Amino acid sequence: MPKRSTKNYSPEITPRVAVLVDTATDWGRGILNGIHRYSRQNGPWHLFFDHRGLEPAVNLAPDWQGQGIIARIANGEIAWHLSQRKTPVVNVSAIQYKGPQFPRVNNDVEGVARLAVDYFRRRGFRAFAYLSFIGLEYVSRQRDAFVEAVQKTGGGSVAVHGVEIMPGFQSPDWNLNLEKLGAWLLTLPKPVALFTWSGGREIIHACQKVGLQMPQDVALLSGSDDELMCGLSPIPISGVKSASERIGYEAAAKLARLIGGSSRRPSTTLIAPLAVITRQSTDTLAIADAKMRAALHYIHGNLTGDLPVPKLAGIVGLSRSGLERRFRSLVGSAPADYISRLRLERVKSLLGETSLPISVVAEQAGFSSPEYMTTVFRRQMTVTPLHYRRTLLNG
Repeated sequence: MPKRSTKNYSPEITPRVAVLVDTATDWGRGILNGIHRYSRQNGPWHLFFDHRGLEPAVNLAPDWQGQGIIARIANGEIAWHLSQRKTPVVNVSAIQYKGPQFPRVNNDVEGVARLAVDYFRRRGFRAFAYLSFIGLEYVSRQRDAFVEAVQKTGGGSVAVHGVEIMPGFQSPDWNLNLEKLGAWLLTLPKPVALFTWSGGREIIHACQKVGLQMPQDVALLSGSDDELMCGLSPIPISGVKSASERIGYEAAAKLARLIGGSSRRPSTTLIAPLAVITRQSTDTLAIADAKMRAALHYIHGNLTGDLPVPKLAGIVGLSRSGLERRFRSLVGSAPADYISRLRLERVKSLLGETSLPISVVAEQAGFSSPEYMTTVFRRQMTVTPLHYRRTLLNG
């Protein structure tokens, strides 16, 4: 009997797939969207999922029968229960646990930390801090990667503070000791670039309690971006946008291979984050030099316009050589390289978050033509913008 294809299932063998991820966050809904898109393109699949939050529970009936499971496995107990089903499982969580292991597709935790450091450095920060959650190993991994990235990319001070969280939760509870947190924030050099795993409303409240200004004194970046929760904060919080839809798509593709008979040997596919979404909490530049600050403000505000270095130098009252020296000293690159990096980040964000034509992406990122954008993008990323977008969408 011929082996069943994982792309064209007949109605008699349409797979039933359980999806055990939360529907309360942008991340979880992105996972679901990616799985659904794979199902439409390669299925169909019958998808089973419940409306659920981040609580680490197995909401799957004991008598459920299906061909595969995609789950956010938060602990060894969940892993053990799923392993008893003898059904192919793909894990979309970055959490490391003791217990049965499964093939995994998840966000690159360390990559998120490196992106955060690069983002802050381009804004001129030399003082860094990380708010860690005690007892969560994946937060500890990101903390260590953040500290390492600071040390490897030019140094500067870096401080770490740990806070307790309630068991089963992903972030500090509402009864966090704001006085203690505020006292730590006061000890940090200013301005400071503060990174944390997720959320950050408690940090805003602590800053307000001790009289610190955000983002002027403390620039806050969340390691996850939830548009609703970040936007509802007293000060809208900047966040790192993960490629959650691609994670879902890749997880579905991996599950299809398992259903088709591929080895279930555990392997991990890491998906890089898309971009930093800038909101008020980081909308500042940590540059004391007034002329440099003016140059950076002009660049960030006119990225889609013509930005030749001689023109920029004239606008801020410097010679070209003087501007070049200050850029290399304060942000570690030449003005042209700085502008190019910002535009490339804009391209990557637009490619991942929109379906805009390549010509419009080039225009909105400040490139003179789609051809020139493609040349620059290929030189830096080794692939064309169109190939990059297809990779994000299709795995």
